[in-house]
Amino acid sequence: MLEGIRSAVWIIAVGVIVTALYLGRDIFAPFAIAVFLWLVMESFARQIDETLKILPSWACRLIGIALVLLGFGLVLVFLGQGIEDISGRAGEYEARINDLIRDIYMMIGLPNAPTLSSLLFGETGQRFIGALASATSALSENLVIVLIYVAFLFLAASNWSTKLDEIFKDPGHREQVRQVSAEAARGIESYLWTQTVISVLITTLTYLTLIALGVENAILLSVLIFILNYIPTVGSILAAFVPLLFAIAQPSWPGYMPDNTYLNAGLVFAGVSFWQFSIGNFIQPRLMGDTLNLSTLVVLLSLSIWGALWGIPGMFLSAPLTVLVMVICNQFNSTKWLAILLSADGKPGK
Repeated sequence: MLEGIRSAVWIIAVGVIVTALYLGRDIFAPFAIAVFLWLVMESFARQIDETLKILPSWACRLIGIALVLLGFGLVLVFLGQGIEDISGRAGEYEARINDLIRDIYMMIGLPNAPTLSSLLFGETGQRFIGALASATSALSENLVIVLIYVAFLFLAASNWSTKLDEIFKDPGHREQVRQVSAEAARGIESYLWTQTVISVLITTLTYLTLIALGVENAILLSVLIFILNYIPTVGSILAAFVPLLFAIAQPSWPGYMPDNTYLNAGLVFAGVSFWQFSIGNFIQPRLMGDTLNLSTLVVLLSLSIWGALWGIPGMFLSAPLTVLVMVICNQFNSTKWLAILLSADGKPGK
């Protein structure tokens, strides 16, 4: 009877938590992004402090913040430059896409192929553009909110130890909370560092490949690939197909490339996929397995769950959030079984 009541309480609690996470996604998702961004900045500051050993902690923290903000700024600049380059050749791209649409209609035997303009400015296209504009506006607003959260996290962090002392009077409980917090932060920081290194490696090799094949807007595509690689599993698949689509729509190619757009697009897809596959299957699993200690099935399942709860931000945060859940569940006997299931080797506490 007692076990049945306990199970019912767990089911109700999980249902309430999931509902709260979904309904409060506009609040929780930006805050979670801010926490992870703050952890990256603190990690940079700690690495600088341990390496130089001559700068005060506040100077190391300022350098860490500046490096992360500089990285974000460069990503935005590259994205803006790429979009501007495409806009400057909009007529050529439109003509090429119209030819592609016409070829597809002829291939399947349909008459009266539409143009890109008619698709974009038709009823369906207008709805799509409206949704895209709304999403862009929401992203800009969330970015400002995230930066505000990060600033206040730095202010609140200095009093965190004092608050723990007041909340947990028992030294044993207080030390346990400190250990759990440190373990969770260490796992998340390791994931973010490892994922960044992997993304930089894949992006660099992909950029060189795109340049060698004569793909236009190689920087824009490389930045998109860098961002997409932060999404587990699905991101690497999308990262392989995005350059393919751009290559198919590319109006012209260098003289050393074959005079066949589809063959060139196939070469681009093969080159990009090679780096995604080789690094993603031989290097990334080993690094991520040691870092996250999450099974591959759990990573994929967490991507679906967090994506359903928080949309695109949830996909980016799915792996570190699942690590956090595993660390917390491992602290209690009643939920330790769940931590064991989430782990890759059945040892979530190592």
